[in-house]
Amino acid sequence: MTRIELWNGDICELEVDAIVNAANLSLWMSTGVGGEIKRAGGDAIEFAAVRQAPVPLGEAVVTPAGRLAARAVIHAVSLDRDRRTSAEVIDRAVRSAMARAREIRARSIAFPAMGTGVGGFPLDEAARVTVQAVRNELPASPMIEHIIFAMRGAAAYQAFEAALAATAPAGPLSSPGAGTSRAMLL
Repeated sequence: MTRIELWNGDICELEVDAIVNAANLSLWMSTGVGGEIKRAGGDAIEFAAVRQAPVPLGEAVVTPAGRLAARAVIHAVSLDRDRRTSAEVIDRAVRSAMARAREIRARSIAFPAMGTGVGGFPLDEAARVTVQAVRNELPASPMIEHIIFAMRGAAAYQAFEAALAATAPAGPLSSPGAGTSRAMLL
């Protein structure tokens, strides 16, 4: 059974097997989630990513996680050259990230709100697309025991909370933490 958790905080602090970076085609990590991952985990993450570039839209690659608590970073390419995205690209990037998680035998993975920062994609739609893509990939991912949607700020948290509630198979989210984390079992 997979536990899905919604968490309000820095994705870089999570002790998971893999965190997802909302990447661009060249895999340079200067802004947004990528910039935070690079600052927290070190330049080696970006160097390892850039060596694999360019990566097509919707695809993902894996690098070590440097100084992060996570074991790996999955760079899911969700932004085009103009730093824009679409629902279709986000869907493919999430599915590709899940495939890479299976390949590295990850048991836990954390996703940000891809495309919503510098990409300017609407939070509600990004949340709906991301949550649905993860749910669709779960049957092919029996090894994954824990998925965290790591959000920064109330708007992103609320958008993902609504998307999780709208797609929940049964029962409400439970609140195990001090208001910053909510979890459900699937």
